[in-house]
Amino acid sequence: MAKILVHLTHGPSAPTQADRAFLIARTAIEEGHQVSMFLAGAAVELIRDENLNQTLGIGETAATLRDSVNAIIEGGGKIVLSKVSCGARGIEEANLAGKQIELGMPNALVKMTVENDRVITYG
Repeated sequence: MAKILVHLTHGPSAPTQADRAFLIARTAIEEGHQVSMFLAGAAVELIRDENLNQTLGIGETAATLRDSVNAIIEGGGKIVLSKVSCGARGIEEANLAGKQIELGMPNALVKMTVENDRVITYG
């Protein structure tokens, strides 16, 4: 199976794009692939509790963002938020309490890109 990186820069103002990135990550995990996500730009806003509790997508695949994040983590996936983007938006480590999500500098995205077989970008 493949190692897949999903790179997302869309946030709450582009819910369909944001939802699709999480849907693809969940689907890849369900199919047995190893998945990592790197959220940058407006996408880091998605980790706020008020956004996690929303349903972003529409249709039969719609789920709350929290359900998607939990499915990704429980399936062995990894989610990294851009530390730079978080800093620009007032998201601190305290906002990540209880969430199995990491902060990473730009070099983390470079490293993750090189380590994976495929990269899917929503930006």
